[in-house]
Amino acid sequence: MPEITASAVKALRERTGLPMMDCKRALEEAGGDPEKAIEILRKSGRKVMEKRAGRETAFGRIGLYSDQGKTALVELFCESAPVAKAEDFVNLVNELARQLALGPGASNAEALLDQPSSQPGKKLRDLYEEAINRIREAFRIGRLLRVEGTCGAYLHHDGSKAAVVQVEGDNLQVAKEIAMHVVAMRPTALRREDLDPALVEKEREILTEATRKEGKPENMIPKIVEGRLKDFYSQHCLVDQPFVKDPKKTVGKVAEEAGLKLVRYWYWEVGKE
Repeated sequence: MPEITASAVKALRERTGLPMMDCKRALEEAGGDPEKAIEILRKSGRKVMEKRAGRETAFGRIGLYSDQGKTALVELFCESAPVAKAEDFVNLVNELARQLALGPGASNAEALLDQPSSQPGKKLRDLYEEAINRIREAFRIGRLLRVEGTCGAYLHHDGSKAAVVQVEGDNLQVAKEIAMHVVAMRPTALRREDLDPALVEKEREILTEATRKEGKPENMIPKIVEGRLKDFYSQHCLVDQPFVKDPKKTVGKVAEEAGLKLVRYWYWEVGKE
């Protein structure tokens, strides 16, 4: 058996990010061949994945990529809060989002993992398994979103929340600010007509009963209720909400002044559909 030098172990450690002893054992098993050692380490990592497959993955973060008319969000779960903040985990979810945006798209996690990564000769699956092998926790890919067209996008600093706002127009700065607003205010729908009619009717019934108890004339109640529904709409509808950066204006007005038409938006919070 060839001698396994400290420099060889160090080189393998730098390539894989795995513990020195794991690298040494893999090199010994591979007879000093670093490529074979890497494959041994990958197989070891797959065994770790199999053992931890049933464990709960209640933590995670969102990866975001948005550039030149291509935007993607990817939700990646792990077992613990510290791992969701780890550099390896953050880099992985961002890499997944980048490929989802720039590649042909993917309808599910397996289809995405089979696509190439930004590292020559490696698929996303390789990066995924390598990260699991280093971190030794179960991972799970959740939701995927890919949007083509002009979008403003915003990711909260801890990766727990994100929003994408699709627009017609070219003022990306305002579109991004509206995405930030979505994360802060979490509207229920884009416009009034997009709200669940049952939700609106329930609110109308509540307001009607409250107005009647105030002793208002019966013939005036419907008009009063419609006026009070404006407050309800300003809480639930994105275009009617006071803009967080300028509460004197609605989001709809801010978009109009910026030459934007709001088409659709998505709001994600890790683990909450």
